Amino acid sequence: MMDFTSEQIERYSRHILLQDIGVEGQEKIIQGRVLVIGAGGLGAPILLYLAAAGVGTLGVIDGDVVDLSNLQRQVIHFTPDVGKPKVESAKEKIRLINPDVNVITYHKFFSSDNALEIIRDYDFIIDGTDNFPVKFLINDACVFAGKPFSHGGILRFDGQTITHLPETACYRCVFNAPPPPNAVPTCSQAGVLGAIAGMLGTIQAAEALKYLTGTGELLTNRLLTFNAKTMQFRNVNVRRNHKCPVCGEHPTITELIESEQAVCELKKK
Repeated sequence: MMDFTSEQIERYSRHILLQDIGVEGQEKIIQGRVLVIGAGGLGAPILLYLAAAGVGTLGVIDGDVVDLSNLQRQVIHFTPDVGKPKVESAKEKIRLINPDVNVITYHKFFSSDNALEIIRDYDFIIDGTDNFPVKFLINDACVFAGKPFSHGGILRFDGQTITHLPETACYRCVFNAPPPPNAVPTCSQAGVLGAIAGMLGTIQAAEALKYLTGTGELLTNRLLTFNAKTMQFRNVNVRRNHKCPVCGEHPTITELIESEQAVCELKKK
């Protein structure tokens, strides 16, 4: 068991007090390695809460720069950050929250060329992206590599998330393939309530912490959806599809593939 400093004991005292986490659970968090793909609406609250929780190594990948329109929901970025690479802006805030966190940045877009290499060294992967092709790419890469991950998507007033572990339903088990181009509007076309990103992102952060500590029940084989206008949450039970093209008994997808699609989409169920 690691020796906590007096500062760490004070910083993480509310976790240590929890019977289901305690000192051993906090040690697992500190030793944990989590990769967040996307430093935008979902990635922002995910990174803030995981940093505050003390996750030892946080990887963040995003090839974009901060835009003024991002600030309505991407709370890790501030007005002076406009024009700055999102990964650098995020790293600065993480360090301010918790200087003990090791932040690894990738100022590039997640692609079939780098996916397997990047996820290789992480315990848990979080999808904080805003487009279908990358969501399917994340799913396929994690299935191939046997990595657990959390999917998340938002649009308008709606959010959805599911957690995948090896042998449980993956994203393709539920949605199979990306929709045709222009079949679903983007956030820039349809809009999104900024707070929705925080609601869903914190759920995804909680899933990562639960996975690292072995606490509670993960959102495996369950698609959690919510609508903020009515504040109704729904659990949709799903099951692993043995005909799934990537994790089924006779997979037809055996290598990473990419497709074109506009950004910031959510397929409604």
